[in-house]
Amino acid sequence: MDMNIVLPLASSILSFVFFVFLIDQWLERRRPYQLIWAIGMLWYALSAGTEFLGGAFGWSEPLYRAWYLIGAVWVAAWLGLGTVMLLGRTRFGYSVSLAILLAGLFTFLSWRKFDYPESGSSAYIYLALGFVVALTIAVLTYRRSAHWPTLVAALVVIGSIGAGVVALSVPLAVPGYAVDPATGIPVGTLFPGYLRLMTPFFNITGAYALTFGALYSSYVFMPKRRLLRYSLDRRQGPLRLLVGLGIALVALPVNLIASVPGALTALASGRLNSRVPATILIAIGGLIPAITSGANRFGATSAFFVGELLGVTFLFLGFLVSIEVFAEIRVPFTRTLLWKRRSVHEQEA
Repeated sequence: MDMNIVLPLASSILSFVFFVFLIDQWLERRRPYQLIWAIGMLWYALSAGTEFLGGAFGWSEPLYRAWYLIGAVWVAAWLGLGTVMLLGRTRFGYSVSLAILLAGLFTFLSWRKFDYPESGSSAYIYLALGFVVALTIAVLTYRRSAHWPTLVAALVVIGSIGAGVVALSVPLAVPGYAVDPATGIPVGTLFPGYLRLMTPFFNITGAYALTFGALYSSYVFMPKRRLLRYSLDRRQGPLRLLVGLGIALVALPVNLIASVPGALTALASGRLNSRVPATILIAIGGLIPAITSGANRFGATSAFFVGELLGVTFLFLGFLVSIEVFAEIRVPFTRTLLWKRRSVHEQEA
């Protein structure tokens, strides 16, 4: 049994099932983030599908181009964008701003260390772009503007189109694809440096938004223990706000970890909000493929397909654990109701 065939096939099928669930939910509720997540899971299914086809029938140049474009650029960006749209009315914009700034720094530092061929001055451009976009999002968040998620969405759409034009048209060396000779797993080494250096903006920012956004949601809904306190009230002035943001970088993970025992106690007694375990599972599902795809970028490919399958599995489990999914069960793509959860008041009547 060839795991380079079985694992991507399983990932593709599960991702497509998840896509159908999300589309059905969007048709019922018409929330933008549900549609964007659905698009992200469709990219996930298609990306894994190219890996299955490549492993089962052999790689080709068109298949390799599609794999890189969808998997390396579109998947994480669109899943992360869904979380951005969900949390757009919160101060999550500060976190997104930090992620974009870090993506720009990572791009520049990786270029300095590995000197990607055909990168030209793109690393400097990406660094400057990351700084400008991060600053803009931070300012919009500070002003409580509802436009920062729209800006992120515009950048994802424009970047997706631009990356698509480049990935599908740039010349590739013969045979038109590249795989790790030890594992048979595809790698992006044939693409020019200016395209490869673009992908951290999609992958780092998207994975960060999806993972940290889920953890942030978990913290919001769990019983809290605040060991470290901070304020992000903009009325305290820009300088004190910056200090508060610096403290928040440490306080949020510390307070989250400190709140876990209380959350476990609430879970055991049946008082824990279902969104807490759901969003924790989603965070795990976002983190695992981020790690394995990052390792793939630097030549450690053996865990890539395993991480991909674990990622979509945890994401789907998080979706299923959410109480909102099973509030009612309908025939997909119809309003025919098969079962609906009774409310507490209905059960007591």
